[in-house]
Amino acid sequence: MATATAASRVTGFVRVLVLAAALGFGSRLLDSYNVANTLPNTVYDLVAGGAMAGVVVPLLTRAALTDHDGGVGYAQRLLSLLAYGLGFVTVLSVLLAPYLVDLCAPGFTPDQRQLAVVFSRYFLPQILFYGLSAAAGAVLNIRGRFAAPTWAPLVNNVVVIAVGSTYLAVGGATSVPALTPAEVLLLAVGTTSGVIAQMALVVRALARSGFPLRLRLDPRGIGVRRIGRLGGWVLLSVAAAQLLSTVANRIASTAGAGAVSVFQYAYTLFQLPYAVVALSLMTAILPRLSRHAAHRDYPQLIDGLSRSLRLTGAVLVPVAAAMVALGPYLAVLLFAHGHSDPMAVSLLGATVAAFGLLLLPFTGYMILLRGFYALQDTRTPALVTTFVSVVGIGGCLAARRLLAGHDLVVGLPAAYALAYACGLVAAGLLLRRRMGRLDGRRVARSYTRMTVAVIVAVGVAATVAHVTAPHVGTGWAGSSVILAAAALAGAASYAAVARLVRLGELREIVVATFAGFRAT
Repeated sequence: MATATAASRVTGFVRVLVLAAALGFGSRLLDSYNVANTLPNTVYDLVAGGAMAGVVVPLLTRAALTDHDGGVGYAQRLLSLLAYGLGFVTVLSVLLAPYLVDLCAPGFTPDQRQLAVVFSRYFLPQILFYGLSAAAGAVLNIRGRFAAPTWAPLVNNVVVIAVGSTYLAVGGATSVPALTPAEVLLLAVGTTSGVIAQMALVVRALARSGFPLRLRLDPRGIGVRRIGRLGGWVLLSVAAAQLLSTVANRIASTAGAGAVSVFQYAYTLFQLPYAVVALSLMTAILPRLSRHAAHRDYPQLIDGLSRSLRLTGAVLVPVAAAMVALGPYLAVLLFAHGHSDPMAVSLLGATVAAFGLLLLPFTGYMILLRGFYALQDTRTPALVTTFVSVVGIGGCLAARRLLAGHDLVVGLPAAYALAYACGLVAAGLLLRRRMGRLDGRRVARSYTRMTVAVIVAVGVAATVAHVTAPHVGTGWAGSSVILAAAALAGAASYAAVARLVRLGELREIVVATFAGFRAT
């Protein structure tokens, strides 16, 4: 599972790079494609995605344990209800495609808007395919089969990488007016084919597991009212997060050509270290936290949260500093290819640096929410998420009033950082009120040591970059050299100072990593 997840992340990022090179990073064409391709994910997450893990999986698990047929009939009825519901939502979304595009990107030009509507009508059926894939994957997980659902996103990525590479090889257009119907068809059908392939892999694995695939017309007996009640707070959390994302993308669409793609790709870069480090740790530690909560062993629960905050910080503090200091070089290294606009690449570097400010508060906030989930409290996280969205939307609107042009795109992640910093404080205060303490002093001591180490590391890395740049230039090759030299010097400095200030968390991570390699 870990190997498949890592492979999916890597190929997903390669997919981003290939599409940026093929469609022209910074072009209105890429903006239209990205907005349209985001719509099915947004609608699916809002309607069903958020409830899948928090509601559907527990219900399937309970039915598998209590029903005489091992929960097969219950799973068939629940999956049938999901298929019918998502089918209706899909048809409705396709009909409302122009309004959805206007909602997400009011700043598009008329021809750019029309292209986004055309793309979205091909992409929105993905809502149903995502739902069927997730539901089939949930049933497989309940039956103890994990391979297919974990590898399936990689298949999707490979298909879209092939589509983007083909488009690049045939010399596809990089502007909206020059786009031909055949090129539209290649991008639209090819992208949705990736999602179909993902779904087909999971559904086929479910059929081969012995589960009888059959739609049922009668949804009675699955507890529709209970599903609605359990999913209410989850829906509020997802809706609040999606509202913030929609507002940010709407504002980005008014900042000029390429601004939407710059914002989305900077967010993708920000998500990589969070997913690899923090999300992996949180996935591993949540069952342990849940056991402590079930036994009302609050000291151990607090210690688990404290340890998570300190371990993730030991890695992500220098990563966040590197994003701030080396963001421009990273943008050139990754995106200065194909038909990319140099101005868009430069803007991406500044936006990545701004997202570096978000990495630590966002990670801390998400870790503390796991404390509430361990306590089986979904209400408090939903309310805190709503508060974060209100602050974030206010910050985005303020950025729109205070900043102009491409500067606006850099202001959006700063608004996010403010919102999640407020959310981190709010979640910490509420959790402390719930459990009495949060081990704040130990966390503060560790982060003080990390700060000392990272200040020295940033100074060393900045000096190396400053000295190296005049000799190698700031083009693709030069940025590669500067990034490698500065990153190595900074990492070595951070490790050396961390040892001097006795940052035990870094040593613990290194030991655990080598132990994992030996076990593998």
